[in-house]
Amino acid sequence: MSLSCFELGEQMLPVDTAREALMTLVERSVAHERIALSHAHGRRLAADLKAPIDVPQNTNAAMDGVALAWPDAAPFQTHWPIAGDAFAGQAFAGPVPKGQCVRITTGAPLPSGTDTIIMREQLVEHAESVTIDAPERVLRGQHVRQAGEDIASGAVALAAGTRLDAARLGLIASLGYADVAVYRRPKVAIFSTGNEVTPPGDALPHAGIYDTNRFSLMGLLIEQGAEVVDLGILPDDQAAMVHALAGAAECSDLVITSGGVSVGHADFTRQALEQLGQLAFWRVALRPGRPMACGWLGPSHTPFLGLPGNPVAVMVTFSQFVVPLLQRLQGQAPSPPLRLTAIAETPLKSRLQRTDFLRGIYRCDAHGVLHVRTTGAQGSGILTSMVAANCLIELGDDLAGAQPGDTVTIQPLTEWQ
Repeated sequence: MSLSCFELGEQMLPVDTAREALMTLVERSVAHERIALSHAHGRRLAADLKAPIDVPQNTNAAMDGVALAWPDAAPFQTHWPIAGDAFAGQAFAGPVPKGQCVRITTGAPLPSGTDTIIMREQLVEHAESVTIDAPERVLRGQHVRQAGEDIASGAVALAAGTRLDAARLGLIASLGYADVAVYRRPKVAIFSTGNEVTPPGDALPHAGIYDTNRFSLMGLLIEQGAEVVDLGILPDDQAAMVHALAGAAECSDLVITSGGVSVGHADFTRQALEQLGQLAFWRVALRPGRPMACGWLGPSHTPFLGLPGNPVAVMVTFSQFVVPLLQRLQGQAPSPPLRLTAIAETPLKSRLQRTDFLRGIYRCDAHGVLHVRTTGAQGSGILTSMVAANCLIELGDDLAGAQPGDTVTIQPLTEWQ
């Protein structure tokens, strides 16, 4: 059993240890709800989805052509009388006599007595018969889809926790479901603090900065299927913060902030958080990304996560820590980030006993081998590096950098996990 986030003290934490400990913040999953399939894109299944029918429902034709009723113990014939027609949605009635065939279209149920399809391109058609061209190429049973060969009735088609994308929605529809049981979207409250933080669209004061991280977090959360509770910019006033955060803890499943939980003289955020709940402050051995805060807020023990303040650090720590928290809230065992290997094209700087995440651009060469280079300057405030990147280059705490030609680990930047 992993230690809770409150038992780790002031030690420098490896990334995997921090990720595992954060999961202990989630005491319960979000509720389930049943919704129309047309509204289920991006949601996670709350229960295994079983097939009520075979898919396909009937053994059917995989090609347009004719279905043969193969004769028993007789030489293969090239000339076949036509007994009728079978179309998709219009089955042939009754058995087909041996040695005869039925014209058939793709998807039509295979008539009783037939077991082989000859595609139209291999046929010479006559008024009431067909001749098979190149009969030596015919294999008995060819071009036939068996009933249930995709999914058998009663089988689990999709496991609980599966996130529903376009292909999975189509699969569910093929089983006849008009609605599905899913986890409710986790409600995540976010806010910014500080007298210097200015909303986009307002004039920027000389000592001000535009509110960047809140909008990055909104986008990241929406990509992960969460419902954002936007608290806006909270004033540097402890009473106002306590009031806003207490309300957020009651109406949300997770509260996230970026920056503002240090030990500065004007740190009203930290004081408000400590007044409302229990907090822990960590040093995590990664760059960019430290320090971090975590804990519970209010009687509901709503999880809280305080991310670093630099824009790139926010996005990197979101991918490593918030994504698995959202999975946990939806009843899932958190999965590790998707990792691939690539060959470094540029020198990569790192330091032992610290995991470095460099913004990278990977490509696939003509031989299917992945190569990766950095986006350039790697400062944690250079947000353009995240815009240019299509991956994070992960240099583990056992690496002191990498040279061109070395194999390194990359995490593709993707919204689907």
